[in-house]
Amino acid sequence: MGLGPTDKCGQIRRHPCYDGANAGDVPAKQEQSVTERFERHRQPWTHEELEKLKLLAKKGMALKAISKAMTRSEESIKDRAKLDGIGIAKLR
Repeated sequence: MGLGPTDKCGQIRRHPCYDGANAGDVPAKQEQSVTERFERHRQPWTHEELEKLKLLAKKGMALKAISKAMTRSEESIKDRAKLDGIGIAKLR
């Protein structure tokens, strides 16, 4: 069983999205977006953020809008709102 697709001479072919630094790991395009996206990964909530969450939820803002305004993931917003008993509007 081989390690992956090979060319005629038996060398393992690399996908064009990979660069030399992280070949076989994460495509270069994805690596940049992953680091930008999770810049605040698992940061504790501050008192100011909780107050802002309550205010935005009270105004009836959608989860996606709150997430963007607070620069936190939708999942993080949902989890914290549930923990604190804050209702978030479900826009359809």
